[in-house]
Amino acid sequence: MIDVLKHATFRRLFLAQVLALVGTGLATVALALLAYDLAGAQAGAVLGTALAIKMTVYILLAPLAGATVPPHWRKRALIALDLARAAAAVALPFVNDIWQIYLVIALLQSASACFTPLFQATIPKVLPDERDYTRALSLSRLAYDLESLLSPALAAALLTVVNFHGLFAGTSLGFLASAALVLGTTFPVAAAAAQAGSPYARALRGIRTYVRTPRLRGLLALNLVAAAGGAMVFVNTVVLVRTVLGGGERQVAWALAAFGAGSMAVALVLPKLLDRLSDRRIMLTAALAMALVLAGLTAAWQAGLAGGWLAIGLTWPLLGGAYAALVTPGGRLLRRSAQQSDLPFLFAAQFSLSHICWLVAYLLAGWVGARFGLGTALGALAVLAAVGLLLAWRAWPAHDPVVVPHRHEGLPEDDPHWAEHGRTTRGGHAHAFVIDAQHERWPR
Repeated sequence: MIDVLKHATFRRLFLAQVLALVGTGLATVALALLAYDLAGAQAGAVLGTALAIKMTVYILLAPLAGATVPPHWRKRALIALDLARAAAAVALPFVNDIWQIYLVIALLQSASACFTPLFQATIPKVLPDERDYTRALSLSRLAYDLESLLSPALAAALLTVVNFHGLFAGTSLGFLASAALVLGTTFPVAAAAAQAGSPYARALRGIRTYVRTPRLRGLLALNLVAAAGGAMVFVNTVVLVRTVLGGGERQVAWALAAFGAGSMAVALVLPKLLDRLSDRRIMLTAALAMALVLAGLTAAWQAGLAGGWLAIGLTWPLLGGAYAALVTPGGRLLRRSAQQSDLPFLFAAQFSLSHICWLVAYLLAGWVGARFGLGTALGALAVLAAVGLLLAWRAWPAHDPVVVPHRHEGLPEDDPHWAEHGRTTRGGHAHAFVIDAQHERWPR
């Protein structure tokens, strides 16, 4: 997995990602503590709303990001977005009212909603080999997991010498360092044909490809499972630690790090598992594990057995491991499901559609937890995970080949598509099948 870092361009981009994620991790801890400082036991509702705002701007802006930014502007756009995120992070220590949290988060996450799909769509062009790309995905997942583990640990250490407002300065520095590394990186240029059509048509192209591809409909349902477990951790950890367990700021950071530890452990073994097992099998197994852990935690809470530190120590790493196995292979499925020229739009569609799932999960975790209690929120999220698992199992067929036999109705005899892929005596043919202008529906 580490061998992929020998590629100089990817190494720079990966380091930029790591530095930005360290800053983001510090902001995650600081934002939770800021919400608790302003709202007390209602912090879950505040965090749920703030994160729902984040998801809303992701849903609205992400599809347009990949479609509106031309290839030769991509590098400059990423740098500008990093600088915008750094400026928004600097403003957070000066927030003294809940509505101001919502405003600054909207600005910060609007920049992130445009940055992430542009960044993700660059990696397949940098690493065209499938094996290298798989390892890059796992390394990228490991970076997210290190952020979940090391950033809370770093935050816990920093909180011994500064208050949580100082953590936002680390967030800003992370984004500035990311911008500097992107500035020094040579970007591959996407195919000019990818920019055909209006920005809205290009954005809709990615969404249309996504919803018409069976494996991607399964991926969307699995995003619902990942969101159910992740929302419980990200929204309610601060409430559970500060209100139920009576812990302090550093204990919140360590609890979040436990989730990251489980995620990182799975990310380390996932590349070899993906070499031997199908993406579908691994992801459905992880979805089942996520649903069972949430259901078990709900039952334990109702029985009065889940309100101690032992519960977090055991279940938060399990949730983290299932989460990593659910989200890491997603990039492989996207890459398998589109032409290279369409990948930016498909990554943007994934970014946007998956965050609809997170919007639902964050509102459940935050508002249901604040109004009806953490036990009820746990139960609602367990049901959400079970629904996602069932939908994924039905939508994603067990037999999912890359090369699919199909026919073309009305395609002219002299069309270059026949010359490129051949033709059988029955008027059909078989090749690596993706949704595009000549293949608008998945064959039955």
